[in-house]
Amino acid sequence: MPKSQVEELTDKTISQGGLLAKMYFDMQSENKDDLQPLMTDLINNRLLKSNGVVYCFGSIDEPIKVDNLYSTNAVVTILAKNLASLINLAFTFIPAGVEILKPEKEYVLKHSDLQSILLDITQISVTYSNYILSKVLNKEDYDKVLKDMQNREELGKKLLKKDGVS
Repeated sequence: MPKSQVEELTDKTISQGGLLAKMYFDMQSENKDDLQPLMTDLINNRLLKSNGVVYCFGSIDEPIKVDNLYSTNAVVTILAKNLASLINLAFTFIPAGVEILKPEKEYVLKHSDLQSILLDITQISVTYSNYILSKVLNKEDYDKVLKDMQNREELGKKLLKKDGVS
């Protein structure tokens, strides 16, 4: 039996460092009719159009009433170009769970890919920290923390340059 185009695309992407995963999402609302469109938008407009996503598709459960809220779940299958893309999706969309489907055995990272992933995680962490601090601290304390973060960034750039990493 010949492989479908989806199977061929999946195999090709995985052979080039891609990953096939399932992400599990949940959503609550006081209005039952809000949930299906919101979850559909998440899958079709946000996840599918995210950087590094080759394709995605999902199934959305019918909303159920829990106490005073309605709740629904979605299981979304995502083919990502690489681990960095999948990590960025997890940080951006905060699924309730992630399951790697393929590759089924080991996943090998090049040194440069690992370096890139760690830098992306650092940037995401700084962005979230900056957001939280801007909401919690007064302007004077926030400006001081921001200056300290900028100094750390400059030091990091100097250290990378010293070690020959650009």
